[in-house]
Amino acid sequence: MILVASQRSGAAALADHLMNDRDNDHIEVIEQSGFMAEDLHGALQEAYAVSRATKCTQFLFSCSLNPPEGVVVTDDGFRDAAERVAEKLGLEEQPYSLIIHEKNGRRHAHLVVSRIDADTMKAINLPHFKTKLRDLSKEIFLDHGWELPEGLQTYDRKNPLNFTLAEWQQAQRTGIDPREMKQLFRAAWEQSDDLASYQAALEDKGLYLAKGDRRGFIAIDVQGNTYSVARWTGQKSKDVKARLGEASKLQSADDVRKTVRSKVNAQVLSYIKQVKDKHTEQLRPYLDERTAMVTAQRRERAILKSKQEQRWKDETHVRMGRLNKGLRGLFDRLTGSHRQTIKRNEAEALSCTQRDKEQRVTLIEAQILERMELQDRVKQEKVRQGAERKHMAKTVNEFLQRAAATQHQRRDEERRRYRGPAFDR
Repeated sequence: MILVASQRSGAAALADHLMNDRDNDHIEVIEQSGFMAEDLHGALQEAYAVSRATKCTQFLFSCSLNPPEGVVVTDDGFRDAAERVAEKLGLEEQPYSLIIHEKNGRRHAHLVVSRIDADTMKAINLPHFKTKLRDLSKEIFLDHGWELPEGLQTYDRKNPLNFTLAEWQQAQRTGIDPREMKQLFRAAWEQSDDLASYQAALEDKGLYLAKGDRRGFIAIDVQGNTYSVARWTGQKSKDVKARLGEASKLQSADDVRKTVRSKVNAQVLSYIKQVKDKHTEQLRPYLDERTAMVTAQRRERAILKSKQEQRWKDETHVRMGRLNKGLRGLFDRLTGSHRQTIKRNEAEALSCTQRDKEQRVTLIEAQILERMELQDRVKQEKVRQGAERKHMAKTVNEFLQRAAATQHQRRDEERRRYRGPAFDR
């Protein structure tokens, strides 16, 4: 599975994020060890309190465990992966929490570990942890027989679909999938070999090159949003400069933004909004179905948990009833039947625990399949909407081209009128 980790602070913010049930169908803390608190917020606050006695600011190690799409990993599978992560980095004895998230028919996990060694009151150093986790990620893929993603097949080829949190947040603000945006920039980069061709390729998609204040080449869309060319193409700044030349040849961001804004009139903006509103409305039934499904699934899990807890109490009562008390109990101890009864009870308890675990796994797998079916329908609808958006973008671009041509023609006519016929000769 893909392992993405960081050293960080912000205990309260991290706990809020990990327990956010608005963006996740199901959330469960399946393991928590080494903390006095029973909830995640209290546990991470404990880690923060311990860190106050040290100079360490990034006192938490946070790692996400992401299986490949279509693979359902059990709780024990995530526990095993978390143990391997801790062992790989020398964090085996540290307090930790393991949280499961389910969203869009997929399961992934988050491992949070305190870096502060309580014995030495020093932070455990994690040198080259990203490289170590990359190697461990490949081992886990191979151990499970999963197909290796391209990024793990060869380390020197970065997956172009990887994007940072900043890029994700920016794309969310503009209502565009960041993977789609990154593909757009890379496709334009691959089909161009100089500034003019790259500029034309981007403008065909409604993006206009400009010079940034500090980031060199930037692109501006019809809504005035800014994108760093180097970041979104996945290229180094020196490689961008080598192919495109100096950014000083381009207009400033403000000038380009004014030019674009002058091209896009209220009718075009209204059309874009209408399409977005229509797509939002078309997705609403799926979102309502998702809400109803998540509510029902949570209820099913709560009922199963309640029934299992009650059954465990009843079965425990039955097992305890087999142990005689008083003189009969003393006689049983002398004859050895007391020990035999304990062994029988222990074997039954272990069997019941395994039975409850299997029931829970069966329910989770069935719910995930149900959720995946809904997500497939959502994807199909988004593909259809994507085709419609592409058609809209083509229409807008044609409008912009016509508007630009009209603007140039009007300027030429005004220039000729100003200069007069004699000057033209």
